[in-house]
Amino acid sequence: MHAEYYSVGASAAESISRAKLNGGRVICVGTTSCRAIESRTACNGSIAPGSGMTDIFIYPGKPVRVTDALITNFHLPGSSLIMLTAALAGRENILAAYAKAVAAGFLFYSYGDAMLIK
Repeated sequence: MHAEYYSVGASAAESISRAKLNGGRVICVGTTSCRAIESRTACNGSIAPGSGMTDIFIYPGKPVRVTDALITNFHLPGSSLIMLTAALAGRENILAAYAKAVAAGFLFYSYGDAMLIK
C-alpha cells in the first residue's frame, strides 16, 4: 500500500469525535481523508489531531472504525483503493457498481465520475 501525507487539525478531530459520540455519521470525501481519520482513531473511537504519513491498508474484512460513507471516484480495477471501497460497501456491491459504470460509460480514475459509498 502506498504511503501518503495527511494532516488532521484539532478542530476537525474534535468535530469528527463529537459526531461519532452523538450518533452522527462521518462521510469522507476522498480515500486520503478516509485513510487519515482511520489512522488517527484511538481505541475508544475518538480522533486525535496530528499529521504524518499513513500506509494503512483498508480492505474487506478489516474493520473501518469511523468512516460511515465515502465519496470517491471510480478507481482502477485491481488497485488497493478499490479494495478500500469494497471494505466499505462489500465486494459484490462494488463489482455491481463497476459493471454499471462501465456499461454507462463512466470515467475512471482521478478525473472521473464519483460515487457515494455507504
